[in-house]
Amino acid sequence: MVLVPQMITVDSNDPRRLARWWAERTDGEVVAENDGWFVVVALPSGLRLGVQHVDDPTPGKNRIHLDLAAADVDAEVEALVAAGATSLGPREISGFRWVTLTDPDGNEFCVAPEGSHDPA
Repeated sequence: MVLVPQMITVDSNDPRRLARWWAERTDGEVVAENDGWFVVVALPSGLRLGVQHVDDPTPGKNRIHLDLAAADVDAEVEALVAAGATSLGPREISGFRWVTLTDPDGNEFCVAPEGSHDPA
């Protein structure tokens, strides 16, 4: 048996707004709104991002997050912050550099250079 990731889902008090925000950042497309309780964004990679309505999102750091790649990390982080993300700052371990941010609902995600997540 092989499991194939098809969707990553995040919680939100306003799924339509957050799904549109992610669609704009990823060149994705909102493909289902389900009366606003579960909104689906189709990403160009084929993966889907789900945004589900919850009245009370889990407090604290999320235990799963998106790792995104960009050709120009600094420019992408600047654009994300201008669009409503919050930068939690750059990180580096053993020469591997990335920036941790939060989306408008406080969900953490990271942006790293393209190819940096590929196995060596």
